[in-house]
Amino acid sequence: MSFINFLISKPFLKNLGYIAAVTALLLLVVFIGLNIYTHHGEEKPVPDLTGLTQEQFSEILKRNELRYKIIDSVHISEQLPGVVVDQTPGVGENVKRNRTIFITINAYTPEKVQMPNVVESSLRDAKVTLESYGLKTGKIIYVPSEYTNLVMGQMFEGKPIEKGTMIIKGSKIDLLIGKGLSDKKTNVPDLTGMNVEKAEQTCLNTSLNIGAVICDTTIHNDEDSLAAFVWQQRPVATEGTKLNLGASIDIWISLDSAKIIPDTLSVITMPDTETADTDE
Repeated sequence: MSFINFLISKPFLKNLGYIAAVTALLLLVVFIGLNIYTHHGEEKPVPDLTGLTQEQFSEILKRNELRYKIIDSVHISEQLPGVVVDQTPGVGENVKRNRTIFITINAYTPEKVQMPNVVESSLRDAKVTLESYGLKTGKIIYVPSEYTNLVMGQMFEGKPIEKGTMIIKGSKIDLLIGKGLSDKKTNVPDLTGMNVEKAEQTCLNTSLNIGAVICDTTIHNDEDSLAAFVWQQRPVATEGTKLNLGASIDIWISLDSAKIIPDTLSVITMPDTETADTDE
């Protein structure tokens, strides 16, 4: 029998059909199995985990048949330690079952940075350097020196701080600034209506400092202090009032807006009356 006759023979064609049928069946089983394994078409939106603790979000993800992995932590002072601040995939994105959600939490301990050396820098350069390290400029304390506007020392909480010291990010660094051999003065700014942070910055810009901060009965905690405004200061910002560079201004703060509204006195003038004599 020739090879061509064999290819067109009934037994060969019959076996070829069997092979084709088995192959198609195997492919069908594979496709169905893959769909089942990958949960084809079974997607659900990612829940919002922002602000939740690990105990809370792990339970939610478990109910939604999702996994998680904590990949990073950051320090945000306004957030509670350990809560979620970011997640990938984002809220509402459709994902399949057993998808891993990558989570960033708020650090349990504040982030720390190394203290730079700003001694012998100009005041302007020192401010820029501190800001680049995530630190803030605190009080400007002017000291007698043959150099003017040069940083003579760096202080933290009343004590000198050395370069390389680990310090909480956002801390305020007080600077000792040379004021030269002259006794320079500056105008007293009007701080009325400002919050404490803006008042401090205004004083800083005019080479002055905030001294005592006196709270009234409307202030009960730190959050109240942040929202409060200056309603009185000493010395007052009258025309011609000056202070030596580095001097302090005491401020009184309140949440009562009525304290910065000038009192208006209403004077009611009564018409003059005369007593008529009655002739008896």
